[in-house]
Amino acid sequence: MELWAYEEKYLAQGLTAVCGVDEAGAGPLAGPVYAAAVILPPMCHIPGLNDSKKLSEKKREKLYDVIVEQAAAWAVARVEASEIDATDILSARMKAMQMAIDGLGCRVDMALIDGNRDHGRTAAVTAPHELVVGGDGKSASIAAASILAKVSRDRYVSQELDRAYPQYQFAKHKGYGTKLHYEMLDAYGPCPAHRKTFLKKWAANAR
Repeated sequence: MELWAYEEKYLAQGLTAVCGVDEAGAGPLAGPVYAAAVILPPMCHIPGLNDSKKLSEKKREKLYDVIVEQAAAWAVARVEASEIDATDILSARMKAMQMAIDGLGCRVDMALIDGNRDHGRTAAVTAPHELVVGGDGKSASIAAASILAKVSRDRYVSQELDRAYPQYQFAKHKGYGTKLHYEMLDAYGPCPAHRKTFLKKWAANAR
């Protein structure tokens, strides 16, 4: 199975707790950054499993339920906008990833981390790990983690943040820098859910 090559390498070495880790929401102007960690049973086959960015919202939602049901362990974590501003987005991403790994509730033999970074200025992935560039398209457990992180973040932003700050229409843009979102910023200014460090260019133009 093509998506199991990375996991198989470690399973063949006798390691059993191999998790995939990915994050979602690094780029938006508002809301937390999320990360998920997933341990799948060996050679578990989930039809349609793929990089969350290549799936429709409807397919991600369906796969979320299947992953949660079939995973040997899974966890989701987030770092809030205020902490992103206080540190930096790379550190926040790394912190969220390690928090997700810690949230699995078991010792992890190897974490497969999507991307090419494992530390920021103030936080790092401290679990035993391997970086996998484009991992959400190469590893089943990273692909599963990418779906859990993306769906969890989208649900939070489109439900809780949208209810808390209805004037920004978060359900429509999920916090990303769309034309509508900038129009709402122009009309109402930033709210506590906004990442102020991501709004410097907008703030300079708004004066």
